Amino acid sequence: MDVLILIGRILFVALFLASAWSHFSQAKTMTGYAQSRGVPVPGPAVLGGGVLLALGGLSVLLGIWPDLGALLLVIFLVPTAVVMHGFWRESDPQARQNEMIQFMKDLGLAGAALMLLGLFATAGDEVGLTITGPLF
Repeated sequence: MDVLILIGRILFVALFLASAWSHFSQAKTMTGYAQSRGVPVPGPAVLGGGVLLALGGLSVLLGIWPDLGALLLVIFLVPTAVVMHGFWRESDPQARQNEMIQFMKDLGLAGAALMLLGLFATAGDEVGLTITGPLF
């Protein structure tokens, strides 16, 4: 089972690590998009989001305080869903549908990250193939 959990962790964090890279390598473009969505201080928000994604993703992937890493991902995902993908603000049906999909994706990933947090916190050192046990 440890190998299955490791494979799941790898697949789960691939999205977050790719997104973290984009937050840093395409910061100017992402800042413009964040500004268009009404994010206050969009530049620091984009870089801060990249940090949360990178630290959370690497923590879950490597198994270094993976419960903390899962929590960092939740801290990124829930506000991002609400602020960046507020489908209820869209009047165009296609734009509303696209934003609803992104909103639900972020909430679904937040739910998965919460389950990982619970798994790591409950199972502790029983979850193999991690470098450290849980922080919480």
